[in-house]
This record gives sequence, structure tokens and C-alpha cells, in this order.
Amino acid sequence: MCGLCGEVRFDDAPASVEAVARMAEAMVPRGPDGGGVLAQGRVALGHRRLKIIDLSEHAQQPMVDPALGLSIAFNGCIYNYRDLRAELEAVGYSFFSEGDTEVILKAYHRWGTAAVERFHGMFAFALVERDSGRVVLARDRLGIKPLYLAPGPRGVRFASALPALLAASGVDTDIDPVALHHYMTFHAVVPAPFTLFKGIRKLPPATVRVIEPDGDTRDTVYWQLAVNPSEADHAVSAGEWEERVLAALRTAVRRRLVADVPVGVLLSGGLDSSLIVGLLAEEGQRGLNTFSVGFEAAGGESGDEFRYSDVIAQHFDTRHHKIFVESAGLLDSLEPTIRAMNEPMVSHDNVGFFLLSREVSKHVRVVQSGQGADEVFGGYHWYPPLLDSADPVGDYARVFFDRDHGEMARVLDPGMLAEDVSRAFVAGHFGLPGAPRAVDKALRLDTTVMLVDDPVKRVDSMTMAWGLEARVPFLDHELVELAGRIPAEHKLAQGGKGVLKEVARRVIPSAVIDRPKGYFPVPALKHIEGPYLEYVRDALTRPQARQRGLFNPDYVDDLLAAAGRGEGPITPLGGSKLWQVALLELWLSAQGL
Repeated sequence: MCGLCGEVRFDDAPASVEAVARMAEAMVPRGPDGGGVLAQGRVALGHRRLKIIDLSEHAQQPMVDPALGLSIAFNGCIYNYRDLRAELEAVGYSFFSEGDTEVILKAYHRWGTAAVERFHGMFAFALVERDSGRVVLARDRLGIKPLYLAPGPRGVRFASALPALLAASGVDTDIDPVALHHYMTFHAVVPAPFTLFKGIRKLPPATVRVIEPDGDTRDTVYWQLAVNPSEADHAVSAGEWEERVLAALRTAVRRRLVADVPVGVLLSGGLDSSLIVGLLAEEGQRGLNTFSVGFEAAGGESGDEFRYSDVIAQHFDTRHHKIFVESAGLLDSLEPTIRAMNEPMVSHDNVGFFLLSREVSKHVRVVQSGQGADEVFGGYHWYPPLLDSADPVGDYARVFFDRDHGEMARVLDPGMLAEDVSRAFVAGHFGLPGAPRAVDKALRLDTTVMLVDDPVKRVDSMTMAWGLEARVPFLDHELVELAGRIPAEHKLAQGGKGVLKEVARRVIPSAVIDRPKGYFPVPALKHIEGPYLEYVRDALTRPQARQRGLFNPDYVDDLLAAAGRGEGPITPLGGSKLWQVALLELWLSAQGL
């Protein structure tokens, strides 16, 4: 787990080593163990390293293989790198390091861009062919590792973190109206290739981009998810699906133990993270470090779920660490949390992950985390109504969108209002083949889009702010493909995640399985009052916020007035509309804009 960056020029000018060095410096938290810059004429690569596999300097990056004429900067982990290495050694390749980075180089030399189809893991990388001048960018199937791009007429820069591109300067930071519409409508999800800035894009998941020396570019999408059970799948019994899921989960958790340092678990007390702890115990892990975070109550709403995480910690005798955040400490932590975001992310639990990661990084460098189970196995409340929906797009929008397009006309300055692009995006995605039923369409959309640009992005940003690598076994692509074959009725049983709950009964205490569904609660950011309201008011009423011209001032004033009366409007998903507006301004300010 690291941070990569670079620049490719399409003219005769050399790549800017200074710009790449600035990008790398901006990502020191992602890779505190070392870094470097490699310049090869029109191409320069930068890297920051977090030592997880092969702790020696033989695995330093950017990595160069002079015999093959290849260089690489890589972020992530290839869990099956040892098997691939053995396969490559059998046909004559020799290795100078013990890690997964060199395996990518050799695999590319052997199989070309098709090598990514052999990788089990999370990854983003930039690979340079010395002799042809060709540059290859790639991202893992489910977008676990980010890769941001700043294209221009004379070249392109890229980095693992959006703020790193800003640090290199020369980026068009005008707000993209399409991305702004997504942010304000699609629960802050801005699908690839968009970001809020016109001058920054992101490589979509499951994509390999080949850039020729003259700037000619071609993309290959090497993986697509089908949520489309066959007739044979419908004939499989519930018990057989449980066996298959349990076997795939065991494999996924085992794969993510690959490391030369200890691996811990972020234990929320929910089904998903608890199941990971149980499966790791099955693997023989003893004295496992587990970590939970909780907050003060607000608005009559509890701010922690320690009673559930305690059950798991005691049952499996883990070394459990509980972090309790008082309201004063939470307020002080908001600014660094927001500054660490790759993009503005409205979910209240960002600060929870940020503070939890700070504590976890004092004990371990790698953790497994439960993100993805709700999207993959049907855990959200909006899936059951879609089982027999006659209006899939409308029904999905009603339960997931923060606002309809009519309200957007009141929210945004007229100059920033795009067409109803968010609804059109959902309609277009729902219209793709491979997901016939409405609920299947929603599960696929959430797994391949919403999950990528909300929960997964949140975990990557917050953990990497503290040099912590988070691995997500529920996003093992083979497990995700298996879940896509399971009929929705099995997944949605028992109030959601039915098949997963039955699997869990074989592994963990039922008290955690049958509890009411919980979230990562941060009540103070849902019930904005007192010092939090003043913090938000100050951000939204200062001159620079008004001068941006993003929002209708009357709408902002109405939100602030409602919050002052204790009546802050809430989105269908339970988020604060005021916090969503304020967060965007706070994030833009945190980026120095």
C-alpha cells in the first residue's frame, strides 16, 4: 500500500521532476517509509512506500527492471503474487526482490495488459515501456485503489490522491456542473471519470489505459459484473449457496493475510466485521488486534456500538482497543479529516474512520475491514421494494437520492445547474445487459459505482492518512461474482443479507447476527447544533463561500435557520442536508481553493 504519481509528456519536453516530486511529497502519509522519483525523458514516476511485503530495499519504488526495459510505480497488494511468481519462474524469469511489485513487471512482460486478469487483489499502477515509450495505467476490478488524472494538451499527470495533483499546480479547478449534480443528488457519489474539478478525472475501475508517446489513448475494460442468476442457479438450494459463500469467504480472508507484518481488524460490532474476526480465528490467528470507535450521544441517539464489538472481542479473545471520542475532540478533528479526503465525502462516519485509523496505526500497519457486504449481499433497506418494481429508476431514486431535480433548482445557483444527469446516469446503468430484475440492477450499480465512490473511497482516504493499509475481503472479485449468481430472494431474506447471516451462524455468536442493523453513528454531524452549527455557519457565510457562486444563498440561509430551530432537513438516507452543503465548502477551503 503506497502512493504513486507521475507525468507523461506528449511533446518533446521532458517530464517535470519538480512537479512529480511535489505530488510525491503530498502523499507522504500514504507512504511514510520511503520514496523516490524516476525520470526517463518524457516520463517521470514518483512513489511513496508503506512497507508491508518484502520490507527490504530490494522492493523500493519506482522499480526498474533494466533487463526487461520496464519501470513501475504501484499502489496496492497482489494477494496471489507468490503463485504468479512460481508460474513465471517455471518459464525462466528470475527475481531480485521478494514482493509483489516485481511480479507485476514480469507478468506484464509475459502476458501484456491481459496480466491484470490474473491478479487477485487491489491495485493501481503506472508502468512504462522503456523502448516504445508506451505508458500503461491500470486499476483493480472494484476500484479499491484510486487513480486520479489531470489531462492536458501536452501531457497527463496522475496520482493516487487528488490533492497531490493540486500540489503540482496547473490544474483547472473550476467546478464541473455534472459532478456537482451527482454530489448533491447521488449521496455525494461522483462516478468515474468525473471529479468535482473540470481539470481532474479518475480512471474507472477494471480499466487498463494504454498511452502512446504521441498521446493516443485506448482503454480496455477487462472485467464486468453480472448480477444475473441462471436457471441452474435458481435450482441451487439455500444450504448449498451458504456452503459456497462460506468457502469463498474463507479464501478471501485467507488471501488478505499475505503480509510481512501483523494484520488486525476494524471491528464495528456489526455482522460483517465480526464475521471476519471469526474467520481469522478459524485460520489460527491468536491475539488478534481488533479496534472499535464510539462517540458521545447527541439528539437522543447513541454514538457507539461497543456492546456488540465487546461480544466478539470476548468470544474470540482478541486484543481489543476501544477509542471513545468526546464531542470536543470530534470538533477539533473535523478539519484534518476533511483535508485528508480525496474528494468531498458526506457520510458522517469519515471522522470515525479517521480517528480510528490514527489509533490503529500505532499498533498495526494492515487491517481487514467489512466494507462491501451490504452492497454485495443485499443488506440495505432499499433493495426489498425493488424485487417487484415496475419503475426501477424511480423507485431507486426515491430511496437513495438526497434530492430530486426539482429541489436541485432551488439548491444551486442557476449557472451551476446541469440537466438531471444523476437520474440519467442511473437509467443508463440500469439499461445495461447482465442484470434483468430491478433489484439486480440496483445491486450491480451499488457494487460497481456507489461502493467505489463512497464506502471504499472513504476507507482508503481515512486509513491512508495514517499510513494504514485496509483490505476488504467482501470485495474479493471471485466472492462478488459468486454473489452475483445468488438469487436475490436468498440475499434479501431475514431483512437483508440472509445468506450471509446463515453463514455467520456457523462462525460467530447469534447475538451479533440478529441485532438491529447498525451504522457507524456520529450523531453530532446529523443533529448539527451548538458549536457544530457555528462551525458550519462560519464556513457557509464567509465571503469566499458566497463568491464561489455554487449555491442559492436563500437556500443556504434557510438550512441554517432550520438548524437553529432544531429542524435541520434530513435526506432519505438519514444524512444532514446542511452538512452536505457545508462539507463541500469546507473541503474546497481545505484544498486551499
